Amino acid sequence: MKINVERGAFLKALSHVQSVVERRNTIPILSNVLIEAGKGELKLTATDLDIEIVEGLPADVLRNGSATAPAHMLYDIVRKLPDGAQVQVELLSSEGGRLAVSAGTSRFELACLPREDFPQMAAGTLPHKFRLAADDLKRIIAKTRFAISTEETRYYLNGIYVHAAKDAKPPVMRAVATDGHRLARYELELPDGAGDMPGVIIPRKTVGELMKLLDDADGAIDISLSDTKIQFGFNGVELTSKLIDGNFPPYERVIPAGNDKSLVLEAKEFAQSVDRVSTISADKTRAVKLNLSKDKVTLSVVNPESGTATEDVGATYSAGALEIGFNARYLLDITSQIEGKEVRFLLSDAGSPAIIEDAEDTRTLYVLMPLRV
Repeated sequence: MKINVERGAFLKALSHVQSVVERRNTIPILSNVLIEAGKGELKLTATDLDIEIVEGLPADVLRNGSATAPAHMLYDIVRKLPDGAQVQVELLSSEGGRLAVSAGTSRFELACLPREDFPQMAAGTLPHKFRLAADDLKRIIAKTRFAISTEETRYYLNGIYVHAAKDAKPPVMRAVATDGHRLARYELELPDGAGDMPGVIIPRKTVGELMKLLDDADGAIDISLSDTKIQFGFNGVELTSKLIDGNFPPYERVIPAGNDKSLVLEAKEFAQSVDRVSTISADKTRAVKLNLSKDKVTLSVVNPESGTATEDVGATYSAGALEIGFNARYLLDITSQIEGKEVRFLLSDAGSPAIIEDAEDTRTLYVLMPLRV
């Protein structure tokens, strides 16, 4: 194998694929990236056995072939080469399987592992296929990923649940994430071809890798899935991932139906107030109390070790007086997703979950459990 490739394109592709490689691997070959050259194209593949990223890019292929090389080391080498450099990559088979990487007067030789040892992640049959605009997929992730649980024992909450909600009128694609304390739900028009898709749970790591890849994406994303795997394809990149094998809980039961107390606040002003008063809160609970009265909310934090903080915020509220507490971090996570000017709380009582909405975006809904304060 011998190729010449432009440093910028090579670096961008390497940054995508090496991201999935774990820093510490008990299986040595999983630390490597597979490099394949042929027909004027360089193809890079990396996997951790749960996720596989494949990216192709144009290259001047002088000799077809394939090799594996340490992913992070190769990325660091190319990153440190001069901008605009032409990088030559050559497999030195005569020297016991070493990969030579050179540009200008710089030359590196990396130890390779056998190409035959590199695992191939068979996607299998992916019968359900549809397309999503890149911006729609970015919004699905951005609006829900912060609520993904990190508790490994409840593995079925360690991802975003995506399904076709046919009971809605009209039918929608719905994405939901929850950690038991808060829930995030986002809806968009059901894409053509997605009506019969099974409900799937996309793992947290896959969501993170996909978001990195989407930074450079525009246009349409091709999505294919089965009961066990999902594949995203765009701009010469293909990400294939296993899905979480578990049943997502019936989240609809968590969304309260009888919250009749409406509180409307200026979103940015409210978030800044929460951030200020929570400065003195205890790190463990980060509890902030909301004292609601007519057209006013008083935020307060009491920390026996460091003191107290209060702040008044103007609001639109006409129901009876109410005191309710929330985790300040969770409030800030949710309000950071509010794109409109106002945020709306639908409340019942101090012990019941609150619905939080963007007053200008009906597609997004959040549920937040209260704290005792």
